[in-house]
Amino acid sequence: MKRFAVIGLGRFGQMLAISLAKSGAEVIAIDKDRDIVEAIRDEVSHAVRLDSTDEEALRAQGVDQVDVAIVGIGQGRGGQGFESSVLSVVNLKQMGVKQIYARAENRIAGEVLAKVGATEVIFPEVESAQRWAYKLIAPQVGEKIDFAPGYSLAKIKAPASFNGKTVSELQLRQEYNVNIVAIKRAETAKFVSGAADEIINVPKAETVIYAGDILMVVGSDADIAKLPHE
Repeated sequence: MKRFAVIGLGRFGQMLAISLAKSGAEVIAIDKDRDIVEAIRDEVSHAVRLDSTDEEALRAQGVDQVDVAIVGIGQGRGGQGFESSVLSVVNLKQMGVKQIYARAENRIAGEVLAKVGATEVIFPEVESAQRWAYKLIAPQVGEKIDFAPGYSLAKIKAPASFNGKTVSELQLRQEYNVNIVAIKRAETAKFVSGAADEIINVPKAETVIYAGDILMVVGSDADIAKLPHE
């Protein structure tokens, strides 16, 4: 079981710590605010009030033994939060924590955190805004996994205009520069194909698609967003 330390229990830190714990991970939740620590105590493996800029205090709680540490301290105004984030990352690096993720509110803060030892920088506000922008632009696209900048594996529901057409007839590669890599048959497909909930890996050119089928497609975000939804 992986051990995590989540430092800074604002909205982002609290939700992350609880989600990790619900997934079965061992989580040490850390904040300087006693009330916040008490509120999350029953949701995680261990919740402790301490100053994460104090390396000895972190060691005393076993943070040097975790697999992954996430510094989610809010940076706010005045620079104190940002300073605490930087010092926390430096402490974690010195203690030998191999994976350190740090939350940043802007690009400059992210560059500084990366230079002092963060393995990866998280921009929750930026990432959330980007996801919502894409969701609003392309409501036909369900879940998607980003595997390179601007490219995704995405789940879409086959629209009525796809019904009864083969992969070859749809010409998604030629028309949209998008490839179908898997199909999950819709419940309604059993009335025409007799194969509800069937999973088709690597569909062939002659594979027929029915309205409501779930298609896993791969391509650029811009091209996927252009796929029809009616």
